[in-house]
This record gives sequence, structure tokens and C-alpha cells, in this order.
Amino acid sequence: MKKFFYILLVFTVLSSCSEYQKVLKSEDIATKFKMGEELYNEGKFAKANRLFAQIVPNYRGKPQAEKLMYLYSNSFYEMGDYYVAGYQFERFASSYPNSEKQEEASFLSAKSYSMLSPAYTKDQKQTVEAIEKLQTFINVFPESKYVADANTLVQELDFKLENKAYSIAKQYNLISDYEASIKSFNNFIFDFPGSSLREKALFYRLDSAYKLAMNSVERKKEARLNQAKEFYESFKKAYVNSEFISQADDMAVELNGALENYSTKS
Repeated sequence: MKKFFYILLVFTVLSSCSEYQKVLKSEDIATKFKMGEELYNEGKFAKANRLFAQIVPNYRGKPQAEKLMYLYSNSFYEMGDYYVAGYQFERFASSYPNSEKQEEASFLSAKSYSMLSPAYTKDQKQTVEAIEKLQTFINVFPESKYVADANTLVQELDFKLENKAYSIAKQYNLISDYEASIKSFNNFIFDFPGSSLREKALFYRLDSAYKLAMNSVERKKEARLNQAKEFYESFKKAYVNSEFISQADDMAVELNGALENYSTKS
């Protein structure tokens, strides 16, 4: 009995594959559309996509084109081909402005671009583009049920940009390029005022300024000591209970000690 069912299963699979290949080679666009939709509904998106790709040009301007183009666009999304999905959904939304699927397509287009965003350690051009696409969607559809998801994606992408900027500034600190580190942390603090990395940014800006001042040439030392002291005061005012506060206090003691030499001279 088990052998019988196994043979039946193999026969069914082979018949199904044979039928698919037959339709794939057929000139009958209606049959291709019908089978493509059936495969799509079964979750066989790659197979459905191949059929849809063959008939898209034939349906331009026809009543069924809207449905076909939505299924075609979403098959790319479901296959994980987010670059093409983003483009196709964007085309769908502009081609069918009155479609009941326009809002969803606009969101999925923006979301597709967000899926292309790389790790924060890489170039973030695509991340910036995705944020712009999502923000456009939010502005156009402020009451959409997808707005909450769009805002969440924007926050995640924003954090990548924050992490990238913070990491660059921290790297300058690690390689002892303290002037570049201070400048980068200043930019970070200005660009991302509400960042969860702000506390660390303020501390490592102080750390860079402290090390730069303490190892500075004499003609620049006093000004740099005063700048480091200002950074300490800013840090302590904002994060008096920080995990870094004892280190910051130790730096302040040394900074004040070094500054006393200049008060005596004057």
C-alpha cells in the first residue's frame, strides 16, 4: 500500500511538472495567467513569476492588467528580490492611482527599498534612499494602517545611520586621531540629538579632547585643556549618573591640575 501511494505521489508530481512546462511553452496567455495565479496562491512564487513575466506585455491596457501587475510585483517581493519588487510596486502605484491596492503597493515598494539597506558598517546610500521612500509614503498616506510599520522601519534605518556615524567617530578615537574624533562626535551630537548613543558620544568626545590636550604642544595646550573641561561639564550635566562618570571625574581632576599651571603663570 505504501509503495502504491509513493508511486501515485511521484506520478502526480511529474504530471504537475509536465503540465507547467507545457503551459510555459504555450502561446495561450489566458492559460498562463490562470496557472500563474494558481501557483501564486499555492505559494509557488518563482514558477508563477516566470509565467507572469511572459504575459505582462500582452496585458498592457487590458482590464486584467492591474491584477496581473500586482501579482507580478508581489511575486518578486515574496521571492526576496527586493530591488525589482521596489521598482515594480512603484510602477504599479503610479500606473494605477485609483486602485484599491495602491496604498499597499506604495508601502511594499518603500519597504522593499528598506530591505536593501546594508549593514551599518557599509556605505549607507541605500539606507538614506529607503528612509526617503518611507517618509514619502507616510506623508502621502498619513492615515494608512501601514504607517506604524513604516515609522518602525524608519527608526531602524535611522539607527543604522547613527551607528555608522558613531562608529566612524569612535574609530578615530581608537587610532588616536583625536582632532578628527572630536569633529566627528560634534557632528554626530548635532545630527542625532535624540540618539541612544548620545551618552557614549559625549563621553568619547571628552576622552578624545582630554587625550589631545594632555599630549598637546605647549602653544595649543591651554586652549585644548579648556575645551576638554567644557566637554566634561557638558557630559556631567547631561549624565551625572553615567557608568562613565568616575572616569570622566578622573579626567577632570587632571585637566584642572594642568590648568592651574597657566593660572599661576598669569
